[in-house]
Amino acid sequence: MSAEANFTRPARLAAIAPYVWMALFFLVPFLFVLKISLSQTAIAQPPYTPVFSLDEGWEAIKTAFAALSLDNFRLLVSDDLYVLSYLRSLAVAGVSTAILLLIGYPIAYGMARLPQRWQGVAMMLVIVPFWTSFLIRIYAWINILQHDGLLNQILLALHVVSKPMVWLSTDSAMYLGIVYSYLPFMILPLYATLSKMDPALLEAAADLGASPRQAFWRVTFPLSLPGVGAGALLCFIPIVGEFVIPDLLAGSNALMIGQTLWLEFFNNKDWPTASAVAVVLLLLLLAPLLLYDRLQRRQLERT
Repeated sequence: MSAEANFTRPARLAAIAPYVWMALFFLVPFLFVLKISLSQTAIAQPPYTPVFSLDEGWEAIKTAFAALSLDNFRLLVSDDLYVLSYLRSLAVAGVSTAILLLIGYPIAYGMARLPQRWQGVAMMLVIVPFWTSFLIRIYAWINILQHDGLLNQILLALHVVSKPMVWLSTDSAMYLGIVYSYLPFMILPLYATLSKMDPALLEAAADLGASPRQAFWRVTFPLSLPGVGAGALLCFIPIVGEFVIPDLLAGSNALMIGQTLWLEFFNNKDWPTASAVAVVLLLLLLAPLLLYDRLQRRQLERT
């Protein structure tokens, strides 16, 4: 009995550890952010009121709780700046994820069909960009896309254009940077799903008279949907809150929500509004996660 107890104790600790990790490094910080989002901006340190102080007793804490309000969340709904920033972020993330899927799926499919000895090499080529700093890679694209950059030099040398084109500070440059940066996050889960697919299923489809195209759409693609969902989430969620790529490669005409949050926090020193922006962003991103989890549960129940 003691041996069984000693065996199950590490298993229980291993099961509890993720919840402890999430509570300490996600839930507790989120509660701090939520509290700040319900506060008011003040010229002080920290730049918001009320500030809880356990030394002042329970009455002071109750007074501080009573001073909390939803004014910052009402501001987000009433001000077009925040609404348009959220909508632009969702649109950019949706379009970028679709482009990533169109590019990443054929690459992952080709990797899965390679001989076993070459799949490791292909995997290494996908991962190699991670060996270089993300910021350095984005600055490299700035040098490539600028007015006298490598891209314009090549186009001029090939007589494709007669004068340098404007690439930098455009939405096209932003999408290029996003797709380049997040492509591995789309390829890897797709490859992991496609590589596990039994080739005998395609052979059976062919024996039943299915053409290669029909076999792909009726067998391969449905079986790869978990990888499609995982890759889409891995790309869509961080792209919505992306700050570096839009700030360096896109124009300043329309801001994504990550840029708006940065401006509120660092330029305007408006911590409560910035915290409210972050809270709403988190709630928006919970929707696709819950949807994916529900679809995964349904699939498990069917199998």
